[in-house]
Amino acid sequence: MDLTVTIGGMKFKNPLWAASGTFGCGKEFVDFLDLSEVGAIVAKTVTLNPREGNSTPRVVETPSGMLNSIGLENKGVEHFAAEVLPEMKRYGTRVIASISGFSRQEFVECARVLSGKSTPDAIEINLSCPNVRHGHTKCLLMAQDPKATKEVIRAVKKRAKAPIIAKLTPNVTDIAEIARAAKDAGADAISLVNTYFGMAIDPLTMRPLLGNVVGGLSGPAIRPMAVKAVWEVYKKVKVAIIGIGGIMNGLDVAEFMIAGANAVQIGTTNLVEPGAMTRILREYKEYLKKMKISSARNIVGRLKTGG
Repeated sequence: MDLTVTIGGMKFKNPLWAASGTFGCGKEFVDFLDLSEVGAIVAKTVTLNPREGNSTPRVVETPSGMLNSIGLENKGVEHFAAEVLPEMKRYGTRVIASISGFSRQEFVECARVLSGKSTPDAIEINLSCPNVRHGHTKCLLMAQDPKATKEVIRAVKKRAKAPIIAKLTPNVTDIAEIARAAKDAGADAISLVNTYFGMAIDPLTMRPLLGNVVGGLSGPAIRPMAVKAVWEVYKKVKVAIIGIGGIMNGLDVAEFMIAGANAVQIGTTNLVEPGAMTRILREYKEYLKKMKISSARNIVGRLKTGG
């Protein structure tokens, strides 16, 4: 059985990646699973300068999911490049850095720092964190503006040594339009999707349950919408897709790939079951065996519609 997938000219041992913000930088999970079995680890998003993040509470459990409003708390890209990235590269799998910024120049500066002595295998550009405002654009998020998306991706592509993955928000009218803008600007792949805007209120106090009032909804509750986003982009844009959103088992992985994803990122599940990726990979292999499919690549975009 061939589980390998190729994205941005790089081969990954399997299509199951750990999603940014849910897996730390890997060391938090060494007691729960063999990190070398993971297709890739997408590190927690870093910014040019250190950030304290949003006010607490930052996490709220919801039916079939969770709301978070962390606000990109991190120690800055310089610290990540010097202290964290070298350690991550010893885990025996692909390492993907995740960067964000509040202007085009901040994204470019992050890419510059990550193009030094120690470089990640790829850079995921987080244009879509729902808990911060990104730069000067008519929209709340850069990933809601095709022009801003194109400008950032193009600028980072010129500076970065590694392949570029654009992480997009589902909080748009036409996600394929944004994906096309990212692809035209040079993105090697598209991550779909980041979290959906949401909020929760305590009826007894009549106050929001998140310190930031609004947060990002993740988990199984968003999976059907995330799968649809993948399918919409697969139909309209010729670009590699990494599916994200509420994956809990091997069949969920297959669902995203049948819709058009070349790989997937597993997120919220890791917070509930730290060793989940080992189980999900086993279940995915069992699915392929049961379906008599010899290669993971053979199910990408195989959705059957019509009669």
